[in-house]
Amino acid sequence: MPVRVLVVDDDARIRAAIRLTLEDEQYEVIEAGSGEQALEILEEDTVELALVDLMLPGMSGFDLCRRIRLHHDLPILMVTARDDTHDVVAGLEAGADDYVRKPFEPKELTARMRALLRRARPAQEPKDETRVGDLEVVPDAGIVRRAGTRLPLTKTEFLLLCELTENIGLVLSREQLLERVWGYDYLGDGRLVDAHIRRLRAKVEVDPANPSLIVTVRGLGYRLERQ
Repeated sequence: MPVRVLVVDDDARIRAAIRLTLEDEQYEVIEAGSGEQALEILEEDTVELALVDLMLPGMSGFDLCRRIRLHHDLPILMVTARDDTHDVVAGLEAGADDYVRKPFEPKELTARMRALLRRARPAQEPKDETRVGDLEVVPDAGIVRRAGTRLPLTKTEFLLLCELTENIGLVLSREQLLERVWGYDYLGDGRLVDAHIRRLRAKVEVDPANPSLIVTVRGLGYRLERQ
């Protein structure tokens, strides 16, 4: 069955161009011209990936990402025409998994989509449960608990935490995390890692402003501390 992709953009010409690109790659495309319409579609249809333009009329792309994250667990690839770091980081922290800038090359768009879809599928190799202090990570069940309370992590946050727990006590660079979690080599952007680390800390740390679990090793990357 073809993968179903929701394309959210208020410009019909852009939606049509993306549709042609994706249909050439055997994707099934569902179009939405607004955030409100996108949410209606998600309530009725099964979608495996959302492609969201940040600059939407009415409900912004940022708000749409937040709303999707509240009720749906699917990869979100945001599209931005701005070369603004703040917009990119804000979009990632709103819940997007990755971003692509307009104008984009079709090959770059589909490569990023394939990487997100690969990560969205469950891993075949079983992995052991890990405990770090009162944090419990169960990879096979997709469950993370802190002091017995289940934490609502996104797929990307969960995979990022699993990678850190598998290498507890070791420093992982942004480049290593991009390759292992996002599946990127040359396509990646270190801001993806930084934004998702911040989101992850907000959920697993007792005091996210002063993290004691996921620490930054200046100039090198991130390390999960033994508790």
